[in-house]
Amino acid sequence: MPKGYWIANSDVSDMEGLMKYRAANRKIMTKYGAKFLVMHGQQIVPERPYRSKQTLVEFPTFQDAVDCFNTSEYTEAAKLRHAVAEGSMVIVEGYEGPQGLDL
Repeated sequence: MPKGYWIANSDVSDMEGLMKYRAANRKIMTKYGAKFLVMHGQQIVPERPYRSKQTLVEFPTFQDAVDCFNTSEYTEAAKLRHAVAEGSMVIVEGYEGPQGLDL
């Protein structure tokens, strides 16, 4: 079964406020098996437009990613993020098909 991913791109105006969001979402994201693969690391921007912060979160399944996002606990935590960051997020299903140039 394909994994699910949250892909978020944001510009953060208040990192202290963002830490409050992280603390608020930790329990619910752990419950749904979230694993942070990318969190604001070093980056090179070969194409524009872009946001200053990139986050990639992996979930065991696409449905886990959707269900976590739709919980009341995450909805409340997201309000903290919305207050200190502007950006976008998508929830995508992972790809498990063939790899290489024969796609």
